[in-house]
Amino acid sequence: MTDDTPLDEFFDAIQQLGQPVLTAEELARVLDCSQEEADRRLSELAEAGTVGRRDVERDPVVWYPVEWDRHARRERVVTFPNRRELVVSHPEQFTRARLSTFAYLVDSNGTSDSIYRIREEDVWGAPYDDLADLLVALRRVTGGRYEGLEEWIERQWKRARQFTLRTHEDGYTVLAADSESLMGNVARQALGEEQLHAPISDTESWVREGSEGEIKRLLYDEGYPVRDARELDTGDPLEIDLALELRDYQQEWVDRFAERKAGVLVGPPGSGKTVAGMGAMAAVGGETLVLVPSRELASQWRESLLENTSLGPDEVGEYHGGTKEIRPVTIATYQTAGMERHRRLFDERRWGLIVYDEAHHIPAPIFRQSADLQSKHRLGLSATPVRESDDEAEIFTLIGPPIGTDWSALFEAGYVMEPDVEIRYVPWASEAAESEYDGALGHERRQVAASNPAKLDEIRHLLEEHEGEKTLLFVDWLEQGKEYAEALDVPFLSGETRYAKRERLLSEFRHGARDVLLVSRVGDEGIDLPAATVAIVASGLGGSRRQGSQRAGRTMRPVGGAQVYMLATRGTEEEEFVRDQLRHLQGKGVNVIEADAETA
Repeated sequence: MTDDTPLDEFFDAIQQLGQPVLTAEELARVLDCSQEEADRRLSELAEAGTVGRRDVERDPVVWYPVEWDRHARRERVVTFPNRRELVVSHPEQFTRARLSTFAYLVDSNGTSDSIYRIREEDVWGAPYDDLADLLVALRRVTGGRYEGLEEWIERQWKRARQFTLRTHEDGYTVLAADSESLMGNVARQALGEEQLHAPISDTESWVREGSEGEIKRLLYDEGYPVRDARELDTGDPLEIDLALELRDYQQEWVDRFAERKAGVLVGPPGSGKTVAGMGAMAAVGGETLVLVPSRELASQWRESLLENTSLGPDEVGEYHGGTKEIRPVTIATYQTAGMERHRRLFDERRWGLIVYDEAHHIPAPIFRQSADLQSKHRLGLSATPVRESDDEAEIFTLIGPPIGTDWSALFEAGYVMEPDVEIRYVPWASEAAESEYDGALGHERRQVAASNPAKLDEIRHLLEEHEGEKTLLFVDWLEQGKEYAEALDVPFLSGETRYAKRERLLSEFRHGARDVLLVSRVGDEGIDLPAATVAIVASGLGGSRRQGSQRAGRTMRPVGGAQVYMLATRGTEEEEFVRDQLRHLQGKGVNVIEADAETA
């Protein structure tokens, strides 16, 4: 360990040992020096504040990094191949973007350090055409080759390609395995008469019609994703011409979908997934069923189709609680489509394409019936395919593999503006407010922290700082929204707002007649909020990762600088909630910083 690079060699040593802490004895062994010399150098690093020490029972002292490269503030990637983890200090945009394609963000301290883990499902769903491309991406991040890790990745890559559904020349579906052992010991053990008619050969089985989705789910549970290479039904023909030009990346999405015939477009809000969906409709050229979570989105889809395609009003229908029209292009809500009494009408139509908007709804039990339409082209649209039940893998199992997961390319090209996301920690407004929190329990406790009166002062400060900019202010609690609306003299859009007033407020905000709009959780999804340059999240930090991404995503438009503020009461559960809520965005390469409130 030389005098000019002590910290570098310390990190080299813990990487060589494959553990995040070390003892003086271990360091001495790695550096081939005396334990006394190693202890002296570690003490120097501790005095400099870059290494910490702790007494433990196994050894008198262990040493660990206090903050990775706190002084140099340059990127460092430390790989632990046996645990398939990477600790990344001060990750650059390129590194965050690459990691998002094959690794899962486990934790981030919000300032400089992030822990990524490579899981089986990350390799199975990695958006690369071949294994070599994936390994190149890995090596660019780690800066080297790790044979054991790469061998494990190769095994997982091959594992995801050992079962295939294909169409037999006589028209029925066949499940094919790469070996007799896989078919006999895996498929035929996991699947029964409800899914398979009979063996065709030692590596092939005849699939019962309509059981394809169940086969994919069951084999995925066994650790074997199934490739769907069937010749899917194009449905009754329907010619659709686009009245707009697709961006290059949107055309690439459409081309990849046309080749695969099934998949989920995973792109940041504002990237034009709906437009790409219309491009996919034109590419398939068949009658289309579009499934959405709300009747408001159904109406918006219809308007977009009439405005941006050659389809006429008599060719586009809505089917939900308010309207029931079956047309060549029908837009239905998930809930209505999943009801047995309506299913017959949908089954009678020869759809060529099923579009699942906000595709993260698919695994929910009430919506899963709509995923049984496995013989059609299937396209999912979602910025945030994450679910708190951790079953988001089913989205890709039921619909298809992810397409277009590289957010950074869109940020760098200027198509979508990467927002600056800042967590603002707000102190308690008074000792009385803090005492109320300490005495509360469960749901009430979260509401007290969310409604901390000091947040209103910070909001006033932020609105003054961003005066004249289009700003969305989010709250979860109706009473809080009504209080803020009166205190700030801004309109409050909630589930109680009548449809006509809601549309008027959105139109005023969209066209510049109004700069600030206060929105309840009705704005997380289900309505198409106009783009904003500033988003302030005052409450709702106990919500899901998807909710945090949706709210931050309201600023992701090519409109210049965009800023997101997440307000959390210092010393409460909100601190951990907000970090967890933003983990999905961080995993996609969006930078998140932490700061104290300006009014503190």
